[in-house]
Amino acid sequence: MEIDEAIRESNDQRLKTKYNNAINVIQRALALYPIEEVAFSFNGGKDSTVLLHLLRAGYFLHQVDCGHSNGNLSGHASTFPIRTIYFESPSAFPEINSFTYETASSYGVQLDILRQDFKSGLEALLKSKPTRAIFLGVRIGDPTAVGQEQFSPSSPGWPPFMRVNPILDWSYRDVWAFLLTCKVQYCSLYDQGYTSIGSVNDTAPNALLCINDSAGGKEKFRPAYMLSDGRLERAGRARKLSPPNAGRITTVSNGLKSVESHQSSILTASIVVVGDEILFGTVDDQLGPSLCRKLHSIGWMVSHIAVVRSDVDSVAEEVERQKSTSDMVFLYGGVGPLHSDVSIVGVAKAFGVPLDLNEEFEERLRHLYGEKCTAECKEMAQLPQGITELLQHEKLPVPLIKCENVMILSATNVDELEQQWDSLIDLRCSSLVTPTESFVSKHLTTSLSDLEVAQPLSKLCIEFPDIYIGCYRKFRSGPIIVTLEGKDEEMVEAAMEAVSRTLSS
Repeated sequence: MEIDEAIRESNDQRLKTKYNNAINVIQRALALYPIEEVAFSFNGGKDSTVLLHLLRAGYFLHQVDCGHSNGNLSGHASTFPIRTIYFESPSAFPEINSFTYETASSYGVQLDILRQDFKSGLEALLKSKPTRAIFLGVRIGDPTAVGQEQFSPSSPGWPPFMRVNPILDWSYRDVWAFLLTCKVQYCSLYDQGYTSIGSVNDTAPNALLCINDSAGGKEKFRPAYMLSDGRLERAGRARKLSPPNAGRITTVSNGLKSVESHQSSILTASIVVVGDEILFGTVDDQLGPSLCRKLHSIGWMVSHIAVVRSDVDSVAEEVERQKSTSDMVFLYGGVGPLHSDVSIVGVAKAFGVPLDLNEEFEERLRHLYGEKCTAECKEMAQLPQGITELLQHEKLPVPLIKCENVMILSATNVDELEQQWDSLIDLRCSSLVTPTESFVSKHLTTSLSDLEVAQPLSKLCIEFPDIYIGCYRKFRSGPIIVTLEGKDEEMVEAAMEAVSRTLSS
């Protein structure tokens, strides 16, 4: 087997050790699980490319240990025996897709192509094809590596399977040493300065590899394997490349857009609440309604509020959804040293960055807790790398944590929220929560039935698209309360008169 031979002939003792340890993990997994119940998640990146070739070598050596001769293995030379799953995404780089399919063809890899998110895709796959273990190219430092070992059961809420991580202890340097020593193909993007590849929306060449081309006037980049500090491999993924005004809505309306709205764009916010106790019904969420009122009072529109489990993947998935559609995401719950405090890790995973010790935050924690500050303080000071901004204010015992457009609040009650909100407004938070033009609110009540008001109100929504017109009851037999919200006082007054006139006629 050419992979095993290349490593054996290498003088890199560290690489040999890493290789032997990874092969040992693979052979243990193949001894524990039938080959039909094992899968490999391949994504075309450098780490999974390394794992593909380790699996080829590991399976070869496993067969030899089981008493098969090389001759008996000749039938496997052109067929990769482990079921391989590939999550095809519309936001993937074309080069990644091309490399994946070319690699599959070269090594006889039969791809199960899934076009769903990772969790949904796995659920569907495991229902159709029983799978007990999945090989993953996860390394220490990856956001998904937190708390994992070489053999780790899937997280709560996910389909049950064993995560097998043969290269968990490999460094960036180890990955490139393997690829270059074994002389195997890898995605061409790595030769263009990309050091860690996500989607086209959140990945750029690593600026640390940039070469100034004074003659051509264009940026050029050295290959990824020339990055000297592997800890900075995700530097090209630290900033989300969102379209401008992605979270803005042109009007506050009943799902209708005004073609020529006189209003300026309205800032939108999402709220993510983390807490199993809320979902169990053990406690009530007091902070959500209070935060909605505070945002409304400064002219912001809350577009979404969600309560998620105290689970890293649940937090990451929700933050990932909301951060690209809202001007700002407010997150609270799950912040602290307890085993259920997973919000910080979830945010890091949503941005695709590892955690890193923030010495400034650690110092503030030590100052706050004094002698009670133990190893948990250092753990709490692990914050998302490259995207964290600490917002300090004299009223706050510790700074607020902001990760790009995600604000992490540590408040556990309304009084603490009040203190943090006042500090946030006072700081102006880099203009992210700057008060805008206030909403003008009106309401009236009517004893008419739902059927009697439905059509007239629908017509008025079309007539006044810049005004939110809604209605609710405090109890079923009570009157309907019609509410009007907008930022143009004259327009709100005109809409109010029209509603009053229509419902009284």
